[in-house]
Amino acid sequence: MISIKCPHCQVGLKVNEGKLPLGITSFKCPQCKQAIPISLVLEKKNGSSEDSETILIQPVKETTGKLTVVAAPETPEQIFPLHEGVFIVGRKSSASKADLMIETGDRSMSREHIRIEVKKEPRGGYKHYLSDNNSKNHTLYKSNYLEEGEIVVLNNNDEIVIGHTILRFNV
Repeated sequence: MISIKCPHCQVGLKVNEGKLPLGITSFKCPQCKQAIPISLVLEKKNGSSEDSETILIQPVKETTGKLTVVAAPETPEQIFPLHEGVFIVGRKSSASKADLMIETGDRSMSREHIRIEVKKEPRGGYKHYLSDNNSKNHTLYKSNYLEEGEIVVLNNNDEIVIGHTILRFNV
């Protein structure tokens, strides 16, 4: 048995670490019902604690991200919350079929410039996938142009440039 404190409500708990199922990344606090992340200590085969290796399992993010359009002279700041599904992002126009339409005077942004897919992961949390949507002026991600058919996983604070407009992805 080990003694721990819930990081959310600070209630003291006694946990029998031998009874935790393999592969578990967190468990719910019986008091506040919030997830408590687990750190596992793996021992080498000879059982020596000197050879043990600690692996910290990061808590699973249960929220989806958002896309922020960085304000510029011809583009006001705009925030688009994302949820599970596929989103086409592009310049607002009467001819656009984009799901997220950016109000801008930036004519180098296509009306359907990028594609973002938000998928729920089997162990919980969400992944956000970015690809260029056959745009005329391509998509810049982390200072590199996305190749045709290339799909990247977005991380917190990633910068995406479509046309001359900067987008910031945050979780």
